[in-house]
Amino acid sequence: MAKLKTQFDKAVTESKSLPEKPDNNTLLKIYALYKQATSGDVEGKRPGFTDMVGRAKYDAWAGVTGQSKDEAMQAYVDLIESLK
Repeated sequence: MAKLKTQFDKAVTESKSLPEKPDNNTLLKIYALYKQATSGDVEGKRPGFTDMVGRAKYDAWAGVTGQSKDEAMQAYVDLIESLK
């Protein structure tokens, strides 16, 4: 567990200095996995139609609902590694 947390923290740092900016779908996946790993399942109401960015983020996070925090951390680490 401690090893995975260390890898996750390193991946979070590395995500800020990727060689090129990922496309929007990949950015949403990074966001969703980060939120799932740090906060667990999505809560609250889905943002309204006028908040398109908030709505996209909510939908991405809702898409990983049910994943454990450890699974989300590992998926995040794997995704960031694939983007380097």
